[in-house]
Amino acid sequence: MSGPSAEQLAALAALRAEAEARVRAARGRDALQQLRTDYLGRKAGRLTAILKGLPALDPDARRAVGEAANAAKAAIETLLEAAERALAPAGSEAPRPDLTMPARRQWRGALHPVTLVVDEVCAIFGELGFTRYVGPEAETERNNFTALNFPPEHPSLEMHDTFYLGEGMLLRTHTSPLQIRVMEAYRPPIRVTMPGMCYRRDPFDPSHAPAFSQVEALAVDEGITFVDLKASLTYFARRFFGPSVRVRFRPSFFPFTEPSADMEVECLICHGTGCPACKGSGWMEILGAGMVDPNVFEAVGVDPERYTGWAFGMGPHRMAMLRYGVPDIRVLFEGDMRFHDQFVDGG
Repeated sequence: MSGPSAEQLAALAALRAEAEARVRAARGRDALQQLRTDYLGRKAGRLTAILKGLPALDPDARRAVGEAANAAKAAIETLLEAAERALAPAGSEAPRPDLTMPARRQWRGALHPVTLVVDEVCAIFGELGFTRYVGPEAETERNNFTALNFPPEHPSLEMHDTFYLGEGMLLRTHTSPLQIRVMEAYRPPIRVTMPGMCYRRDPFDPSHAPAFSQVEALAVDEGITFVDLKASLTYFARRFFGPSVRVRFRPSFFPFTEPSADMEVECLICHGTGCPACKGSGWMEILGAGMVDPNVFEAVGVDPERYTGWAFGMGPHRMAMLRYGVPDIRVLFEGDMRFHDQFVDGG
């Protein structure tokens, strides 16, 4: 074994001084990590190599060189830790943000276009003195069918058309049961709009959905005629779609109205040329309407000899398609925020 030499201790002191100088001059977390590896790394660190060689020295030399090496190691570690603490948090080396850039626009949310349509429909009829009424989506068979003059053999009563819940209950297939509830709760004169969801076993295609909104309206008073119905609906269409919109009424049939009619407006998507949304006809049906059948009045205890009335059921999903140029009703059910973002502040 060889004893310590002045050259060994001098070289160790020079190594310590060199390491301390490099640590003080280092800039950045990566540079400090590299210095830690160079001097204190377990495999190739320069001070680590000196400590590994201590067993080859005699006891006196081992003690002297070991003390000097450990002191150098402690001093370098202290400097490295102080330099790391002085640095900003990790990632501060990234470019500073450009504070002159415009901020990202925050999405503020929007009402669904069908909700906008329902609110506007109710507001327009509100100008004509109609109030707003809502009721349950789970209905009795009596309110949904029997009291509305549906015969027992009507196809809409079949399981393939209606979602039955059991014990005489079902998911309402239209908002017309609300007519029964209103007329049993209030005496004429009555003017009310009744929006709500309805459910049918319909296919999900460009113009149909198994769950959809409707807006029902009912007017009951003495002396009401079909002329009042057509005038009210024409006024509504021109307020909603614009004064130049083309409308037409076609004879129809509903068990709870007589006479009955479908109201159509010229398709605003194709402007009457024909498209999938209007099934190539150039017209889109927006509601079914008619004069309240006397049998319905008798079912709710209203005198049909004294009172007459009209009612309609409107599809606001189709109204939204026409208003906003949506070619496929399924878009209104998908919940795509890019689509709904167009309707911030009312569309």
